[in-house]
Amino acid sequence: MKTNIPPIAVSSAHPLRFPEHPIAGQAGTSFKHEHLAAIMADGKPKGFFEVHAENYMGAGGPPHRALEVIRQDNPVSLHGVCISIGGPQPLDRDHLARFKSLVERYEPALVSEHLAWSTHETTFFNDLLPLPYTEDALARVCAHIDEVQEAIGRSILLENPSTYVTFRESTMSETGFIRSIARRTGCGLLLDVNNVFVSATNHGYSALDYLADFPLEKVGEIHLAGHAEQTDDEGELLLIDSHDGPVADAVWKLFEIVIRKCGPVPTLIEWDSNIPDWPILKAESTAAQSILDRYAGTSSLDQSHAA
Repeated sequence: MKTNIPPIAVSSAHPLRFPEHPIAGQAGTSFKHEHLAAIMADGKPKGFFEVHAENYMGAGGPPHRALEVIRQDNPVSLHGVCISIGGPQPLDRDHLARFKSLVERYEPALVSEHLAWSTHETTFFNDLLPLPYTEDALARVCAHIDEVQEAIGRSILLENPSTYVTFRESTMSETGFIRSIARRTGCGLLLDVNNVFVSATNHGYSALDYLADFPLEKVGEIHLAGHAEQTDDEGELLLIDSHDGPVADAVWKLFEIVIRKCGPVPTLIEWDSNIPDWPILKAESTAAQSILDRYAGTSSLDQSHAA
């Protein structure tokens, strides 16, 4: 079974603005402006870079100039965080139009969003909030994904969430919900392995069982990140998807299990706060690349990761 992620369309009427760099089998990092000089001074292969779409929705300025420099020599993954695909209200058409403009402007190799919601009426939350896994929610999410894909003219990757609560009204598992979304909309999936570990720990289920039931054949990108340990009101361990440190050993182990099954899926290191110097972030990406290289050509799943 192959993913439904289409390639970037190239035509004489609309030629690519940037070179079409390969992303298959590569590891990458979140792009931080403070790293630009160090990245440009580093002549070694750099993999790919991911940016949050909402940081580039202005018309110009230093953020765009920096991203244009990075995009010239590297593939880019565009990661949305505010479309609110899981929300109960219609999508913000102005926001979606800005998102479409970014896709057209930077021709990203991968485009993704979250299985979450972040708006209510006129209020915008600085969080990716969970939703119940019901038939009504499934229909709404699928309709929103269809709208996004129609607007940008290509498939997106949908990311599994990190969660801290569950809903009594849920009538299906998270993996079943995600599988149904991919089947109905033709979207691909972004598997965040850290989110799997965080949610499994917080809710007391097996991360391995979750991965065994996850539609890995639909995965077009993987995220790895660090998490923070806290305790809840009852003194129980609570993991927070904080993106503020190195990838934990347990997450590396889960990642290698996934890659052994899937082959070298493009893999990103997310590090969004307490940002280290470039060599530290690059070392995390290098560690991911070594695992991808180890399993190159060994995939048992028939899929395509180029987009």
